[in-house]
Amino acid sequence: MQPLPTLQTSRLVLQPLQLSDAPAIQRRFAHWQVVRYLNAVVPWPYPDDGALSYVRDVALPAMARSEEWHWTIRLLAEPDELIGSISLMDAVDNNRGFWLAPQWQGQGLMSEACEVVDAYWFKTLHRACMHVPKAAPNTASRLISERGGMRLIGREEKDFVSGRLPCELWGVTREQWLARQKT
Repeated sequence: MQPLPTLQTSRLVLQPLQLSDAPAIQRRFAHWQVVRYLNAVVPWPYPDDGALSYVRDVALPAMARSEEWHWTIRLLAEPDELIGSISLMDAVDNNRGFWLAPQWQGQGLMSEACEVVDAYWFKTLHRACMHVPKAAPNTASRLISERGGMRLIGREEKDFVSGRLPCELWGVTREQWLARQKT
């Protein structure tokens, strides 16, 4: 396994996930506004050791197997302050996921993070397409997908932390993504 690189944008630094990030994740993640549209596999109420268990037992082992790639999101001006996370997964119809603490939402930061992570997916990992599921009521996430050139490719019902909801599957091919980079 080659080491996951640190990625940077004009306002963000994305650092590879480490076990030492668990306490900061626990503080920032365990909020209804953050988890309500996530897959129902996320326990709610979030347990006191939820972040530690996830990082130690799920995310880091998947990274070691080169099946998932996880970064913490930090402001470039405050690199010690974890404000969210973004991940890539080598899974059917679920290739990217993210969350951002509420006080940093609505500032375009996640779109910025998605740009560099999508580039890693297509340019470094050479994947043919990216599929991203999302709860249909999650309009902020839908807008991020639209800005990234994704198109709605399917709908179904799925279980989320907030209950059973319509789920949309958004996608973009490598060719479509590369064509957008040239404009």
